Amino acid sequence: MSFLSKLKEKFTKKQDKGQYLSGFARSRQSFSDKLNGLEHTFNGVDDAFLEELTIILLESDVGIETADLICDHLKDAAADYPVVSFRWAMNFLIEEMRAIYDEVPDAPMKWNEDGTTVIFLEGVNGSGKTTTAAKLAKMWKEQGKKVAFVAADTFRAGAIAQLALWGERLDIPVIKGIENGDPSAAIVDGCRYAKQNQIDVLICDTAGRLQNKAGLMRELSKMNRVSGREIEGAPHNVWLVLDATTGQNGLAQAQQFYDATTLSGIILTKMDGTAKGGIVIAIKHKLHIPVLYLGLGEQPQDLRPFDLDAYLYSISSGLNADE
Repeated sequence: MSFLSKLKEKFTKKQDKGQYLSGFARSRQSFSDKLNGLEHTFNGVDDAFLEELTIILLESDVGIETADLICDHLKDAAADYPVVSFRWAMNFLIEEMRAIYDEVPDAPMKWNEDGTTVIFLEGVNGSGKTTTAAKLAKMWKEQGKKVAFVAADTFRAGAIAQLALWGERLDIPVIKGIENGDPSAAIVDGCRYAKQNQIDVLICDTAGRLQNKAGLMRELSKMNRVSGREIEGAPHNVWLVLDATTGQNGLAQAQQFYDATTLSGIILTKMDGTAKGGIVIAIKHKLHIPVLYLGLGEQPQDLRPFDLDAYLYSISSGLNADE
């Protein structure tokens, strides 16, 4: 049984397969159609094929470093056989993407067993950070956890009001910072509220300004320090929310936040709005940070835990690669 056949077998048993297929519809159509177009001229894994494959990978936002690595490994593997088929090459491609993602094991979310688990959400304006905070809160509340928000994005106009509105809708308390004030003060207030009210998960919507890298580092470092003074080990998770439609610009943003703070996970929003699903592999390969959740639609239930097998099948199920 080929790798893609095994992937299909696993995928059919997944509960959220419909959301994955729907969320990656544009990526699947673009990626699979372009790859299938290479079959008509396929004459082995030669330079012409590898050049076309590199272009397709770049157009899917896999990134130049990752694309080159995939093509190098494909060329080396093909050299071990006198003849290889197009289907063999496609199965190798998707299996290699899996191997690259899995090269560094994903660290699981950290839970504070002795009290409140503090989560910092970071990301630039327009990334979907505040809406993602709401979706996470709804998910955990439905699991029976007590959740609270901290509106610590004090510099974006309307950010505090937006989170407060979500708090009203979801019946979740919101500890508000002062507009244009010190976000660390809001973090302190939120941590103290969480301790006094036995909150299980404290979701902190933090600022995401990239205009001044040194300023960002100081700001994030201060928030880390003050939360750790209030709750041991805090922040337990620092997650970057990225808009998947920004492609390589998103990868550049991730690099800047990675340089400024200790990221423990990535949430990719608006995956359903892009045809460039390769950003998942690019982020993991370049930064070694796990993708934890994917935004596959507008509804709260469309924020799905990342599943590598479901992702790979969803972008490749249109390939002419069954053996």
